[in-house]
Amino acid sequence: MIDALALPFFQRVLLAGLLASVACGVIGSLVVAKRISSLSGGISHAAFGGVGLGYLLGFDPTLGAALFGMVAGIVIGLAYRRVRSGLDMLISMVWAVGMALGILFVALAPGYAPDLTSYLFGSLLLVPWKYVAWIAAVDVVVLAGVGLLFKELQAIAFDEEFAEVVGLPVELLFLGLLALTSLAVVVLMRVVGVILAIALLTLPAATSRQWTRSLPPMMVGATALSAACTLGGLMLSYGLADRAAVSAPPGPLVVLLAAAAFAVSSGLQRIRGRRS
Repeated sequence: MIDALALPFFQRVLLAGLLASVACGVIGSLVVAKRISSLSGGISHAAFGGVGLGYLLGFDPTLGAALFGMVAGIVIGLAYRRVRSGLDMLISMVWAVGMALGILFVALAPGYAPDLTSYLFGSLLLVPWKYVAWIAAVDVVVLAGVGLLFKELQAIAFDEEFAEVVGLPVELLFLGLLALTSLAVVVLMRVVGVILAIALLTLPAATSRQWTRSLPPMMVGATALSAACTLGGLMLSYGLADRAAVSAPPGPLVVLLAAAAFAVSSGLQRIRGRRS
């Protein structure tokens, strides 16, 4: 399997996965710290409507997904801040409407959408260089945004009431966080797909949080774990295809490895708690 690293296509795929791990680890840590995983799930599924709109109108589906995801994030974010009582129902509605619109737009689009399943279930092995450049650009935006507003984002993630007391623009910062989340979700679409994006966004961060309460090391740990799971999923997929002639997509394998890491980490924490 080490021979796979010498293959040009595998190097491209690995680079895409590692770059996606950066946005995943940084934004996922904020999502887990803020406890807005359900909001992120609504954004990820609503973004599929933008994929369908891109096919219908003839522009890049990735751009459509980013725009749809941001609109969904603004709607859900404003509801989260102002109408807390019916939030679960609103998230479910945005979730379902986004998926329904995506399916409808694709059905209305002329011709056939050849890589539609890649957005639903991921197609990391087929990622082109154009998408690698897109992931790199999103990483730059995410790192710049979080770097410039780190203290403010940390404040609203851990203690929103304190942030309001000291006069921070909490609502604007929260909407900005959801906008960055939508970009991270779009990056993960071609890695693990819309359906599994929320899992990869939260599992590495949740695992990292079990070992640290500080946000910077949590981000580093989540990024490293996401990268390790991505590499492991790719290696498993290549190994199964090479040794057992089994075609297993890497996306689900990546998520399963992340879930296994979380389970092992939780078990170690329980043992650690009993000893102490």
